[in-house]
Amino acid sequence: MRTNDRLPPAAAIGALLIVAATYVVNAMDRMVFPTLLPSVDREYGFTLAAGGFLATVFTLGLGVAGMPGGFLFDRTSRKTVAILGIVVYSICTGLTCLAIGFYDMAAYRAASGVGEALQNAAIFTMAGAYFARNRTMAFGLLNCAYGMGSFIAPRWGAHLLAQSGSWRLPLYVYGALGLAGAAATLLFVSQRFTEQNAEEARVGADAERHIPDRLVNRNTVLVALASIGGGIAGYGYLGLYPTFLRSELHFSVEAAGAAASMYGAGALMGLLCGYLADRVNQKWLTILTLIGLGVVGYALFNIATTPLWQSILSFVEGTAFSGFLYVNNYSLMQRSVRSAATGRASGLVVTCVYLPAALSGYLFAELVARLGWSGAALVQMSLLLVVPTIAMLFFDLAQTSCAVGSSPGRAGAEAEARSV
Repeated sequence: MRTNDRLPPAAAIGALLIVAATYVVNAMDRMVFPTLLPSVDREYGFTLAAGGFLATVFTLGLGVAGMPGGFLFDRTSRKTVAILGIVVYSICTGLTCLAIGFYDMAAYRAASGVGEALQNAAIFTMAGAYFARNRTMAFGLLNCAYGMGSFIAPRWGAHLLAQSGSWRLPLYVYGALGLAGAAATLLFVSQRFTEQNAEEARVGADAERHIPDRLVNRNTVLVALASIGGGIAGYGYLGLYPTFLRSELHFSVEAAGAAASMYGAGALMGLLCGYLADRVNQKWLTILTLIGLGVVGYALFNIATTPLWQSILSFVEGTAFSGFLYVNNYSLMQRSVRSAATGRASGLVVTCVYLPAALSGYLFAELVARLGWSGAALVQMSLLLVVPTIAMLFFDLAQTSCAVGSSPGRAGAEAEARSV
């Protein structure tokens, strides 16, 4: 059921903050496993490739559920689907602790990704529909929540592991927090926030005639390509970065967790991206971000060797991939379709980022076996991004929507339209 009945501003912001708090736990569930992975590998006897696969296989669930979830959100309650997603990934996080081997652990990790995808697409669709005038700023706030979870998860997880000697304890704790978030969403988030009618929140059908009347168009294909490249590069880093720090640079478990957590601090820059992207040319923001992502990905595995520089570069990696590329591409994808397709556009972003990323950890491990950490990073973190960077030059900003009242963004679109 969709509604045009809007909440008072303070209540709407409060609802967004509750939703964002649940996304903190979503990120914690995702980001803690790579920190625990060396201990998991030792207990089960997993190879580097098997461990890399387990670290990123949750993205398979995210990718598979992305598009079906997007269609589902256009037809049923976003609130219900978000709660379902939280419950699914929270339970599967706990079940990971009970795994008897590789295959059932992989199944639990993949299933947790299904839940994360449902929540992800639901909350970004909620925010995009309700805050259409400042869509990217709302996305930036949600990504700040993701950044907070990404920052907390490795540090707290490493601390719990070091203090208890058990890699299972962090997973039990994070799973319980997720279930608490589902209850908070059920009790305190109004459907007047979650089910806002996107068409009414936007500026009307006449203002969308310049946008292609289909989900798959030139712009969405180009954003999809940029998202695929970013997902493979970013999740290759996320899956095996703590293992690299501990096995290659010989960091302690807590030092590795501290460096990995700086990725989450960088993801907090999503709020800055949200502010900028509603005011500048989003096409060039994606292009510059892809270039930066390639440079820092290479430097992480080839240049920096000290905890300080690893922490700095990890922060920049989080800023580039999660803070800027993910937030900006999410917004660009929604703005490249008409309002009626917003939910499907959200699902498409989730699929494009996470489905290819499912094998990114395994791919990176295989490249490491053949080329070493240095060569593997050059191929997967840098060279892979050349094609989507060039492809984004052909993105047509004139065939997208702009936030109502965002005159700099509208001016940018009109200027580009005149130049082509």
